[in-house]
Amino acid sequence: MTSIAYQNPVWPGYFADPFVLRVGETYYAYGTGPKSPDGLEFPLLRSTDLVHWNSLGGALKPLVNPVANNYWAPEVIAKDGRFYLYYSASTSNSDADQRLRVAISDNPEGPFADSGQLIMPSLGFSIDAHPFVDPRDAQPYLFFASDYEKEEPTGTGIGVVALTDDMMYAASEVRTVVRASMPWQIYERNRDYKGRIWPTWNCVEGPFVVHHEGQYYCFYSGGAWYGADYGVEVAVADHPMGPWRDDRAARGPTVLKGIPEKVIGPGHCSLVFGPDDKTLFMVYHAWDVQRTKRRMCIDPIVWKSNGPVVDGPSTEYRTV
Repeated sequence: MTSIAYQNPVWPGYFADPFVLRVGETYYAYGTGPKSPDGLEFPLLRSTDLVHWNSLGGALKPLVNPVANNYWAPEVIAKDGRFYLYYSASTSNSDADQRLRVAISDNPEGPFADSGQLIMPSLGFSIDAHPFVDPRDAQPYLFFASDYEKEEPTGTGIGVVALTDDMMYAASEVRTVVRASMPWQIYERNRDYKGRIWPTWNCVEGPFVVHHEGQYYCFYSGGAWYGADYGVEVAVADHPMGPWRDDRAARGPTVLKGIPEKVIGPGHCSLVFGPDDKTLFMVYHAWDVQRTKRRMCIDPIVWKSNGPVVDGPSTEYRTV
C-alpha cells in the first residue's frame, strides 16, 4: 500500500468533536460545527484515506417539535443495515438543557432523522454520547458525560448504561466510569452555572472505548474545552460496566496534550484503523494558534507497557 503524506489539521474548517466511522474502504467524519448550507446539522465529510476529505454537507435533519438551538458531539454506529447517530441537543437557550438523543438513517451519508424521544428522559444535563458494542457478546452500551452535583468533587463526569437491542433506550442503571478530581481537570473556578456559583467545577467528557488484548480502554478528555490544558487520558476496565481504573489521571493528560504556541487544547477524540487495517489512529480536534476554530487532526496510537499514548500531536508532515 502506498503511503500518503498528511499534515495536521487534515480539514481546514471548524470541525469540533470529530467522530470517524469506517464503512468498507470509506471514512465518514461527523463533527460539531455550524449548520450546513443545505440546512442540516453536523458537518459531514468523506474520505478514502483519512487525509483528503470532501464535504457532504450536513448529517442531521433539524429538530422541529421541539426546535433545538444547539447540537453537540455526534457519533454514529451501524447495526443490522441501519445507522444510528447519537448526539445531544438543547431545546432552550441554555446549554444546561442538553439531553441525549438518537437519529436514524439507512445510509451513513444521511440525512438522519431524529427518533422523536430522549434516550434517558429522567437524566439531566447529558452530552458526548458514545455507542459501543462489546465484541465479546455483542451487547451495546452507551457512554456519556453528565453532571455530578450532590457530592464532591462536583462537575461533569462520565457514566455508562447498557442499551436495549434496538439501540434506543437504556437497559440498566447508570454506572460511573470516571469522575474528575485532578487539577488539570478543573473546568472553571467560581463557575456561574445552573443558578449558583460553584467554587470549583471539574470536567471529564468525550468518552471513546476500545477493546484491546482482553481489556477495555476508555479514552476521555479533561479540563475546559476552550483552554490550553485540555487533553486526553485513559481509564481501564475488565468489563464495559466497570469498575474502571483511572490510575494515570494523577500524571495526566498522558495520552495527548498540547504544545504551547503550536497545538492548543487537543481532545474529544475518536479512534479508527487506518487504510493499512493495522495502525490505530486517534482523530481529535485542536485550536488554531489564534483560537478562532477547532480543527480535525489525526495521529497514530502507540501501545506501550503502561498503556496507549498518541504519537503526537504532530505539526510536521507524516504518512498514513
